[in-house]
Amino acid sequence: MSAKTANNSTKFHSLSRRIVVQFCVFTLVISAVYSLISFTLMYTLEDSFIEQQLQQEAAYLSAQYQQTSNWPAPRSQSMQLHFSRDSLPGEIRPKAQAEPERKEFFGQQGRHYHLHTVSTQPEVLLLAEVSQQLLVRPISGGVLQFLLISALLVSSIACLIAWFVSRRTTRPLKQLAALVDSAAPQQLPQRFSEHFASQFANDEVGILARTLQQSLGGIARALEREKSFTADVSHELRTPLAVIKNTVELWQSQQAEPDADQQLMARIYDAAVQMEKTVQTLLILAREEHAAAKHSSTALMPLLERAILDNSMLLNDKPVTVQLCDSCRVNINANADMLKVLLDNLLSNAFKYTEAGEVSIAFSDNCLQIRDTGPGIAADIYPHITEAGVKGRHSTGFGFGLAIVKRLCEHQGWQMSVSSGGGSNDQGSGAQGSSGPARINTGTLVSVGFSH
Repeated sequence: MSAKTANNSTKFHSLSRRIVVQFCVFTLVISAVYSLISFTLMYTLEDSFIEQQLQQEAAYLSAQYQQTSNWPAPRSQSMQLHFSRDSLPGEIRPKAQAEPERKEFFGQQGRHYHLHTVSTQPEVLLLAEVSQQLLVRPISGGVLQFLLISALLVSSIACLIAWFVSRRTTRPLKQLAALVDSAAPQQLPQRFSEHFASQFANDEVGILARTLQQSLGGIARALEREKSFTADVSHELRTPLAVIKNTVELWQSQQAEPDADQQLMARIYDAAVQMEKTVQTLLILAREEHAAAKHSSTALMPLLERAILDNSMLLNDKPVTVQLCDSCRVNINANADMLKVLLDNLLSNAFKYTEAGEVSIAFSDNCLQIRDTGPGIAADIYPHITEAGVKGRHSTGFGFGLAIVKRLCEHQGWQMSVSSGGGSNDQGSGAQGSSGPARINTGTLVSVGFSH
């Protein structure tokens, strides 16, 4: 047990020690019961043997009496015939008279008697003094000592076995406790991956490990979503804030007429509304509320036009032509706010990295395609282009744009692929043909397939 765990508990109760103690107590009880049964059985067998001798002698005497009408003397010198209880030896006579059903009597000086009724009419009693035939009673002390030593020996062996078994039984539990105790919060995703529980056997500890894996995995995913939400918000609010900043600067630098003032203020208001919708959309992603994003038939063209306008400042008078094809005049079954976030990220990337040429936007076979004539994607980052924080060496951004797009697509069940020249990176998987020159051809094509 770690020091941290020990400090959090008032008294540690070892499971191994409890197993050993309970096993030893159980063994002692079983040994005591066995010894008692063995000792009782020895006495019972001895008494049964003597009683059988008396019955055989009584049968012989009765047979002789039937033939001769006289009772003969017993064949054994240790046996005597008595025709009344009054003639019994004085040391057992009172008890024999008081307890007619009693068959065994203890005399003086180690004498031991067995009494058997041969006949009741007339009363004939066969008395045997069997102290010389007793085997168990003279050695009862030695037998008890032997049984006690045997019980202690068996208990000692049982305790050793219990100690070994308890160590083997609790080892996986201690291993599990050590893994959980040593896992820092930032190690949760790696430490409790899908292979964590596989290192434990399919038993109670394995069930506990799988339960921990599921619970801590859920916590890890929640932490990752919160982390992504923080990063996504900071990324997504850059464009609306830039719009507000530039609009205010333009308003301050111009002596605008009232109509112009209204247009500038409208742009500020629209940017604020866009920030509100963006935060709401990212909160849905962070909380994994799939049902909260309501889908409806959404016109794609107005959203594209709005996204082009909102991100037009990124062109900065560059010789870039934006071609919006008529094929985009379609309706898509999607959440408009989420679709706007997706379009803003895709177009901001295309506008930012295209220095000259064209950015074309088309829609075909239920798939949106945004193609630019920019420098393409560097080969070293191409396989990881949809991971958070991945960006080119000369990028001024934070590398969250395509990561947000990927999360949106996964959340909504859309299919996303990124290709640069001959390569393709579907859903953020490893790119095909990612080896080769420092940059994979020129131009980038991002495709998003929508479900029908």
